[in-house]
Amino acid sequence: MSTGERPITVCFVGNPNCGKTTLFNAFTGAKLKVANWPGVTVERMEGETSYKGRKIRVIDTPGIYSLTSYTMEELVTRRCIEEDGVDVIVNVVDASSLERNLYLTMQLLELKKPVILALNMMDIIEERGMEIDLHRLPEMLGGIPVVPVSARKRTGLDVLMHAVVHHYEEGPQGVIVRYDREIEDRIQRVEDLLREKYPDLTNLRWHAIKMLEYDKEVLKDHPVELKQIVPRSFEKEIINEKYDYVESVIKECLFNKEEKSHMTDQVDKILTHPILGIPAFFGIMALVFFLTFTVGDFLKGYFEQGLELLSLGVLSGLHSAGASDWVISLVVDGALAGVGGILTFLPNIFILFLALAFLEDSGYMARVAYVMNETMGMVGLSGRAFLPMLLGFGCTVPAVMATRALENQRDRLKTILITPFMSCSARLTIYVLLADMFFPKSAMLVAYSLYLVGVAMAILIALIVHRMTDSNTENALLIELPEYKIPNLRTVAIYVWEKIKDYLTKAGTTIFLASIILWFVMNVGPAGFISDVADSFAAKFGQILVPVLKPVGLGSWQIAVALISGISAKEVVVSSMSVLYGIGNINSAAGMAELLGILGGTGFTSVNAYALMVFCLLYTPCIATIATIKRETQSWRWTLGMVMFQLVLAWSAAFLVFQIGSRLF
Repeated sequence: MSTGERPITVCFVGNPNCGKTTLFNAFTGAKLKVANWPGVTVERMEGETSYKGRKIRVIDTPGIYSLTSYTMEELVTRRCIEEDGVDVIVNVVDASSLERNLYLTMQLLELKKPVILALNMMDIIEERGMEIDLHRLPEMLGGIPVVPVSARKRTGLDVLMHAVVHHYEEGPQGVIVRYDREIEDRIQRVEDLLREKYPDLTNLRWHAIKMLEYDKEVLKDHPVELKQIVPRSFEKEIINEKYDYVESVIKECLFNKEEKSHMTDQVDKILTHPILGIPAFFGIMALVFFLTFTVGDFLKGYFEQGLELLSLGVLSGLHSAGASDWVISLVVDGALAGVGGILTFLPNIFILFLALAFLEDSGYMARVAYVMNETMGMVGLSGRAFLPMLLGFGCTVPAVMATRALENQRDRLKTILITPFMSCSARLTIYVLLADMFFPKSAMLVAYSLYLVGVAMAILIALIVHRMTDSNTENALLIELPEYKIPNLRTVAIYVWEKIKDYLTKAGTTIFLASIILWFVMNVGPAGFISDVADSFAAKFGQILVPVLKPVGLGSWQIAVALISGISAKEVVVSSMSVLYGIGNINSAAGMAELLGILGGTGFTSVNAYALMVFCLLYTPCIATIATIKRETQSWRWTLGMVMFQLVLAWSAAFLVFQIGSRLF
């Protein structure tokens, strides 16, 4: 492939929450998670597009405030930018916060690579009556292209791609900040030193500036003796002079400036209030669960009717086809009962994700980290550690990955340890079933209490670890609080659809296979196919665990098998109970009544049910989460130790619930 045919590699770089991922999705057709809070992108993502036949490779990077790397996500972005393969940098900036965003722009220009400034969120500028001089701004930045875009409305995209192709052919432009005489002299002397020791090193000025800042990465990659030239760090002086230049740009180019919208100020008086903020958060989450149960249960009835008709139709079809009894049982009692039982929870899951999507895209979720900062500080973490925990309400896998936004390994490991205690959407299926069965008048409150127990347990474990290891450490919180905005319906739709698609995919693969396998181990024993399930492999294996689970109120081999199968995916606990107890539509009124009768006949009460929910909340996470923890920690010892710790914790908590509850009720 000739140089002219080689795809242009474009790297999207910008502050957190400036709209990079939305812009990336608009260009590539990807559907990455987008939210109005920082720390959403935790690793670089790649896609492809084209402009007038020219192929363009697009890279989306985690948000950073500067090229001085403190967190893993900042390091990912910086390494991507430094790669020789990156041809053009598109610096996406929030036009409504131009002053804060331009500091990174000044650093990017020092890299001597083609930089294009994409002014995103111009619609907000117009709404506030602000103006940006789009002729003077590029002049002040040394002639680099400045392109107004709206990632949400998909305007300005063609102009931006034209600028990418054109600027790639022209090469680097842009103003370079000139510092005072002392700093410039030291930069020149370090450049000479680098030129002598590393003759092939490109962009000597940028490396010299970073060495004056005592940048760890540059000093590690290109060690030189600097004591005579750079006796101390000049980072503060360099930062101040950059901001001085940014201020001069703002004075020349931005008019009718407003610091923050009046609406955001007024709402934050309550939602970020030091006393009212936490009750407001729990109140909002209570409303989310009220909608999840009331609206979700209303819609669930229609799903149950559809599933019942499907089961009857399949059963009739198999009988008409002359299928053998074991095939009919496998399909109806195994596959349909397992997968169908999970699908009936889809309305509840949909409402939950819809509510969370609205909260994220509105800008509220970042406030939760701010509000929880003082509480998290008591356990040795900053409020930023609460962001992965919030993600855990959806799925634990991305939540564990989001710990990369934390600044040190100690905080990452501690947050990874407690994040699985957040009730993911898979556990909601267990809560809905058992709460509706055993607590029909207060099902929503019971399910909500499990979420609160998870948060409380996470904070308690973090506190214990903090007291045992690092009680003298302090963690400051530096986080951007984005403007409140009306959620974008397309962004919300993409978010909800991706979550629902994952749920349906899991139902069609993991849960389907688990249901089939479970049917076989229930219908096969040492002597082959059996008529009495008590002689099956499932029963024999479950009975081994009965003595261990009996003190916690779960002394049934069926429940033991369901819990073991739940390690593949937490939804499988419900589908397994459907197969194990032979109930076709376990989530229907008839199915729940039948299961309630079976369990009640064994002495299983509401106390046992709550102990089971607590156990499911705290015990070993799913296989996908375990694999993610291993990848993020790079340690089997840590991962397996964490799994064993969660098992012991779950047993201990369920034991307390059952033993105390049995005496009180």
